[in-house]
Amino acid sequence: MQHDLERLREEALAELSAVASPGALEAWRITYLGRQGRLPALLERMKDLTKDERPVIGRLANAVKTALQSGFDDKKISIEATAETGPLDPSLPGRAPAARPRHVLRQTMERMTDIFRRMGFSLADGPEIETEFHNFDALNTPPDHPARNEQDTFYLDLNDLPGQGRRLLRSQTSPVQIRVMQSQTPPIRIIAPGRCYRRDEIDATHGAFFHQMEGLYVAENVSLADLKGTLEFFLREFLGEGIRVRFRPHFFPFTEPSFEVDLSRPGQTVRGKEWLEICGCGMVDPAVFEHVGIDPERYTGFAFGLGIERMAMMLHGIPDLRYFTDNDTRFLGQFTPVPHA
Repeated sequence: MQHDLERLREEALAELSAVASPGALEAWRITYLGRQGRLPALLERMKDLTKDERPVIGRLANAVKTALQSGFDDKKISIEATAETGPLDPSLPGRAPAARPRHVLRQTMERMTDIFRRMGFSLADGPEIETEFHNFDALNTPPDHPARNEQDTFYLDLNDLPGQGRRLLRSQTSPVQIRVMQSQTPPIRIIAPGRCYRRDEIDATHGAFFHQMEGLYVAENVSLADLKGTLEFFLREFLGEGIRVRFRPHFFPFTEPSFEVDLSRPGQTVRGKEWLEICGCGMVDPAVFEHVGIDPERYTGFAFGLGIERMAMMLHGIPDLRYFTDNDTRFLGQFTPVPHA
């Protein structure tokens, strides 16, 4: 009986491969799987098997039945698809996938980059896995600063680098500024966009990762007026002339004096608030210059950091940054590049 089952499977599948119409497929089903078909008739002989033979033949019979039923189902789908679309014509050109706009965050980053490029800033990049030296020490952040706590920063289980401390996922793109100042001599004028990571509670305005664009300008006689003029020009180019900008005194370890920058856009609020914190900035602290070997008596500079998600929220009136990573095409598909103001 084992030989008969195996031969039946071979013959049935060979005939099935030549079936090309719904009528022929139904005839094949009746011949092999129908109530009076060849497979049910063969299975009737199992009652004559011995107790030891039945488990072996039973497993084979189930495998044969599954193979025939699966082959029938696949052939039915194939025939129905051909009936709907017609036979395949390999000479026809392929169908291109539907065009999709770039992600709204990518569009925002490119728009910001373009404005800064027009002001003479060049693009700089650096690793997302950083060292404590580049992420904290060189930026004048003391060992007991809350940002260095493991509850705020993602430290990695990797070997420490001699003289540079533990490795971590960068919490800002400021380390790019450090690496550039270590490798170049002033004048330096760069922007550093990229992804950052912090142990924040996820809500409408915070996430475990986010995108940031930091800027640095170091040269002789750089002043606070240069910083304010640069940021105000950028923000008005990005959002339009009608915005209002305010600078609030603040504290950052790596700049002195330091400010936070808020934006207000007429007729628009974000989560019910008129003013949205958009940027941190300040004049580079002389201690930072000393860490990277730049003479603080000769050079001054300013630095700033912009949240790309928040810039996109202001530009498009988006109330919740979690929309950016939900992968909902209904949300992502509605954005097209916005012309410059």
